[in-house]
Amino acid sequence: MMRPFAISALLVLMTVFLSGCLFTKVVTVPMRLGGAVISIVPVGGNVVHDSIDLSAEAIDELPF
Repeated sequence: MMRPFAISALLVLMTVFLSGCLFTKVVTVPMRLGGAVISIVPVGGNVVHDSIDLSAEAIDELPF
């Protein structure tokens, strides 16, 4: 059984690591990787990649 202090410390650490920059990177890195893979597709790949990259940049600018 965990002590109340350990539970509180765990919750504080989780909020620190899941807030701000780290949280947005968890979301945007897979988006950017998917965009890089899609950019290989001829004709429309670069258009899709650019739109995904633009969306990822917007998410990175969120004020968390």
